[in-house]
Amino acid sequence: MTVAQATGAPPDIVNWKAIDWRKVHNDVRRLQVRIAEAAREKRSGKVRALQWILTHSWHAKLWAVRRVTTNKGAKTPGIDGVRWRSSKKKIEAAKALVRKGYKPQPLRRVYIRKLNGKLRPLGIPTMHDRAMQALYALALEPVAEALADPNSYGFRQRRSTADALGQVFIALAKSYSAEWVLDADIKGCFDQISHSWLIENIPMDTVVLRAWLKAGYIDRHMFHHTDTGTPQGGIISPILANMALDGLEDTIRQAVPKRGAKVNLIRYADDFVITGVSRKLIEETILPIVIDFLAQRGLVLSDEKTSITHIDTGFDFLGCNVRKYRGKLLIRPAKNKVTAFIRRTVEFIRSMRGSSAVILLRQLNAKLRGWSNYYRPFVSSETFSWVDYNIFHALRRWLRRRLGRKSWKWLTKRYYRFTGRRWLFSCSYRRADGTKHVLDLFRLAEANLYRHIKVQASAHAFDPDYDAYFARRKQGHRRRTRSECQFLSLYAS
Repeated sequence: MTVAQATGAPPDIVNWKAIDWRKVHNDVRRLQVRIAEAAREKRSGKVRALQWILTHSWHAKLWAVRRVTTNKGAKTPGIDGVRWRSSKKKIEAAKALVRKGYKPQPLRRVYIRKLNGKLRPLGIPTMHDRAMQALYALALEPVAEALADPNSYGFRQRRSTADALGQVFIALAKSYSAEWVLDADIKGCFDQISHSWLIENIPMDTVVLRAWLKAGYIDRHMFHHTDTGTPQGGIISPILANMALDGLEDTIRQAVPKRGAKVNLIRYADDFVITGVSRKLIEETILPIVIDFLAQRGLVLSDEKTSITHIDTGFDFLGCNVRKYRGKLLIRPAKNKVTAFIRRTVEFIRSMRGSSAVILLRQLNAKLRGWSNYYRPFVSSETFSWVDYNIFHALRRWLRRRLGRKSWKWLTKRYYRFTGRRWLFSCSYRRADGTKHVLDLFRLAEANLYRHIKVQASAHAFDPDYDAYFARRKQGHRRRTRSECQFLSLYAS
């Protein structure tokens, strides 16, 4: 794609659904690959030139609008109350994505409750500002991927929490591995990042970046200025936060070059763990380096969530407990996460008292499958059985409250099915074509455990050399072999 093709006037498009999205994606990706290559070669001038081409590309604008109109927040407007639903509005929105005269509107502040009861603030930009962020994120993400720490796994394409925990296993599982761990968490990472550091160090259009950072927010009909931080809820905010923390791994390795120190950093967003051969090494050498690195970016560690622990004591990371039992490292679901899930699930079943069993099972099965998919790569068989036990009794109570006058014999005949090994909560219904269908409760204990193969640390989404590698990984995730499932079932037991 030439510069003229990329920055030319948009064609007259009437039907949004008739756009060839494969061609749009391929054109955008070609420019992103070139940006990543220039960033690896440290050719900052070429990076800026290619970023300018991409942010003025018609196809990139289409892709940015498509992203904000197809994600989960597409139905949530900003302070202007505008949503893009029709084909005409989406096309007009793409044409309106221009840098000249652009001034972002304040964010709409909302709060969501965390598991510990505290409120997490979220900033919701307008649809136009979201699309502008998505457009500039297309140009910034290749640079972020090319310069990212090898063992950074949060908010990155084709990386997951399972990859981060896989790296934790690699760093701690051996008999000669490090035995001490710094389990760290940054206090209010998104809200406290220094604006001056971001403007000076993030390789993107500083005029646009400064406008986003200083846009402010509306909370309870009052306008508030923003002097620090990048708002949670913005499309580009995770990339900015990642780039602010990139370089920590290299800084620690340069300061602790001794091979016997067994220092490893594994980071997922603002949560990270650092291993070391001794508590003294972590307290006197590594921790001061981390504190100084974060201070330059206006960040501090959370006293509540930061601790130094021995691997035999264990620590919680990304919803899992990592601990050695008699020299064997096990990664299991964290007890507080299991308890919280059981409590939420039981409350959900209780709230469905007036619903039919079919509606209850459909929604309950979706929750159970999603939770099991997260923990299937780990040692989870006992946990799954315990959750199944609690759900079994919660459903019995649901039946008793809903149909208290019926005998258990009648309830069992109507709502349970014997599978040859156990009684399973079940119900039947007729589809639109008149055929009878049986819907069973999804049992976590019957979910096959499998070994997650960690992504290569050097692989990223904008390096063509790894396209075949990621294609094989995607195919492997779709087709788990029976031997892998059997092996991990034995391992988990």
